[in-house]
Amino acid sequence: MTGEQLTPVAALRRIAFLLERAREDTYKVKAFRSAAATILPLSDDELAGHVTAGTLTDLPGIGASSARVITDAWHGEVPVRLAVLEEEHAGPLAPGGRELRAALRGDLHTHSDWSDGGSPIEEMAFTAIELGHDYLVLTDHSPRLKVARGLSAERLARQLGVVDAVNEHLGGSGFRLLKGIEVDILDDGSLDQTDEMLARLDLRVASVHSKLAMDADAMTRRMVAAVAQPFTNVLGHCTGRLVTGNRGVRPGSKFDARKVFEACVENDVAVEINSRPERRDPPTKLLELARDIGCLFSIDSDAHAPGQLDMLDYGCERAEQAGIDPERIVNTWPAERLLSWASR
Repeated sequence: MTGEQLTPVAALRRIAFLLERAREDTYKVKAFRSAAATILPLSDDELAGHVTAGTLTDLPGIGASSARVITDAWHGEVPVRLAVLEEEHAGPLAPGGRELRAALRGDLHTHSDWSDGGSPIEEMAFTAIELGHDYLVLTDHSPRLKVARGLSAERLARQLGVVDAVNEHLGGSGFRLLKGIEVDILDDGSLDQTDEMLARLDLRVASVHSKLAMDADAMTRRMVAAVAQPFTNVLGHCTGRLVTGNRGVRPGSKFDARKVFEACVENDVAVEINSRPERRDPPTKLLELARDIGCLFSIDSDAHAPGQLDMLDYGCERAEQAGIDPERIVNTWPAERLLSWASR
């Protein structure tokens, strides 16, 4: 095996990435990520011994399919499973928005297995580097969203230490993992985390996750109040709608979009273009209204797994179709400019 060949770990990670990109069942993805985690600590001699003896499936987390991938990659061959997935799922997820996608420097809305994501923080960071990001903002949920294992102030404080450790490990790579949160907008427009913790973060995405069908006037007041909060940087998936997917469909919240977007302009808050295909949020008419009012934007993946980081393709296509100037998209900015804006 030579250094130029695809390693077994890399082959397993790539398969998992492509399965996530294709939105395959989680159990399929976990099988390959678990196998990669099992063989990662093994020495070359230990792995060679298992390959030669045919005992890979004796190791925890390795089944027949992942064993074939490991064996093929070890012998310098492209695993058949990987070749098929590359043929079916590699390449841009959307035909448009390619110039804008190349201009994006990072992603401001992502989740790890600390809340409802499927992978460790470091795996999200490594994948972001492989995709060419300069930065990635980790935005796990806040405490009220118990179904998503939202982070208490204490857990968030511990997570910030992990982010520091990841950045130290990646020192010199030119990439930065930034500290963030997707903080719930409470019923009165306040934010679901202490000011002390919010102040320790690099960037904050504020989103409504509850009582999405509340009265339009009350929802407008709630969202305007949240946008006016001094720590709010990005208004996440503003309508909360679902248009497709295994979670079913859900209508968007009703609110006075003009008032909300004018508040975003007044408070220098970006409107998120959520790239998840089941969200397509904001809807096109509201996206165009925000454009015309003069809002800043953030094109985010809302990724809950490494392969979903590529969903930025969908948001870029929508932004291009809406004719949004890339200069108004805050994650086209270099990290220092982004951080200066977010700490205003």
